[in-house]
Amino acid sequence: RQNVFRPKFIKFPQSAKDIYHYAGHDIAIQESIDYFGAVMWPGALALCYLLDDNRQRFNMQGKEVLELGAGTGLVSIVASLLGASVTATDLPELVRNLEANVLRNTRGRCRHTPQVEALPWGHDLESTYPTSVYHYDYVLAADVVYHHDFLDQLLATMKHFCRPGTTVIWANKVRFESDLTFLENFKKAFHTQLSSVLNKLYEQHLACF
Repeated sequence: RQNVFRPKFIKFPQSAKDIYHYAGHDIAIQESIDYFGAVMWPGALALCYLLDDNRQRFNMQGKEVLELGAGTGLVSIVASLLGASVTATDLPELVRNLEANVLRNTRGRCRHTPQVEALPWGHDLESTYPTSVYHYDYVLAADVVYHHDFLDQLLATMKHFCRPGTTVIWANKVRFESDLTFLENFKKAFHTQLSSVLNKLYEQHLACF
């Protein structure tokens, strides 16, 4: 049986919407509605800052963008507001809240309507997303590496979506020894560059590649 990313979830009580400001817009995010993945993590804020503050370096206009583990959807929303055609993905259990956040904050604001889809890491990737059909200019991921048993599936998913010309931008706070192991495997799989931009924003062992 194929090993598919299906972590245990922790339920949180419903919370009020938090307001963030990126790409010239106020963005209202509902978090902690259902599951652990609906919480805002520091990597998402760092990645949004990176994209918004470096628009020439990471030009989103008209680009095909995939976000893995989109969570609350903030990163996908910002990429959409910056002009990208975005597909935001996460586990099926998180899609409802993810889609609500994405649609609420992009409707009438974006040239390209973002898509929201369920994507368990490492599960039937070639039949669901054949490499002959799907090509992304950017693959985005924020705080997807933490203490779980599916890091190999995550790396395999990143590799699957990376074709010649694809750039992976991954922001993550280092919390566990397993994070560093994943980082070493990530460096072996991709040509990597640590962004110095984030050093101005975070000094909590948070890195972006």
